[in-house]
Amino acid sequence: MPYYEVVYIARQDLTDAQVKTMTEGFSKIITDGDGKVHKTEFWGLKPFAYKINKARKGHYVLLELDTPAPALHEMERLMGLNEDVVRHLTVREEALSEGPSVMMETHDRDDDKKPVRKPYNKKESA
Repeated sequence: MPYYEVVYIARQDLTDAQVKTMTEGFSKIITDGDGKVHKTEFWGLKPFAYKINKARKGHYVLLELDTPAPALHEMERLMGLNEDVVRHLTVREEALSEGPSVMMETHDRDDDKKPVRKPYNKKESA
């Protein structure tokens, strides 16, 4: 069976428990259709680059699936009908990923910065 990554965004006014329940419902559709859910990641409440349906934030969730196409199409259909799902995206993958996704890795912006050099002062060199 082919591998898929599905990322969906839920409305910002939902609680974490409601998002988890919604994710379990989508996972049940896959398992009922003879598929497997290999990974589920909750990325948290993140801001949008622009307003979507008057909202500025959303709960991001990643699902890695090994499923036949009919089960995936049913899940996508129900995501489209669900008013709590703001956006969703499905991507076909060649292989399942190992370990956490890039979004889950701890990465600090300050790690990429170069050390700050002191400005040159003529009085110190003389």
